[in-house]
Amino acid sequence: MAMDAFAVCLGAGTLRQTTGERSTFRLSFHFGLFQFLMPVVGWLAGTTIERYIADYDHWIAFGLLAFVGIRMLRSGFDPNDEQQQNDISRGWTLVMLSVAVSIDALAIGLSLGLIGATIWYPAVVIGVVTGLVSWLGLQLGNRLSVKFGERMEIAGGIVLILIGIRILIAHIMG
Repeated sequence: MAMDAFAVCLGAGTLRQTTGERSTFRLSFHFGLFQFLMPVVGWLAGTTIERYIADYDHWIAFGLLAFVGIRMLRSGFDPNDEQQQNDISRGWTLVMLSVAVSIDALAIGLSLGLIGATIWYPAVVIGVVTGLVSWLGLQLGNRLSVKFGERMEIAGGIVLILIGIRILIAHIMG
């Protein structure tokens, strides 16, 4: 589960807006927090919510990732675009990305609830690992963006869209 967050952070790091300690912390912390909270919410919801979200959770994740990916592509092709000035570690973009990378964690929590397993230890591990992996993805993305510039922002947008497509295919085929 942390690999989706890593890939998103790798792409986000290419924006060169997450170079400061605060924005890097904010993004990796929120990814870890949402990866911690979503299994707990899924576990608490049990089977009552599964039938309501199973049919479209993958569409939500795809839509959120595609939206942010398209914004990154536009910004990469037009460096003077005002979209580039938006800080992805704040506001609704942060919330959308956090939800998108953690929707699968909701299903994991739901599964653990159905089999009667405890949720707290796995949720903490998932959250901490995701936070650390997200931080590493941001660091690597920042370094790559310095070396390759706008091309990395375009690649990051493509990666986000591809992650969304992968989520769709996994749910439709599986």
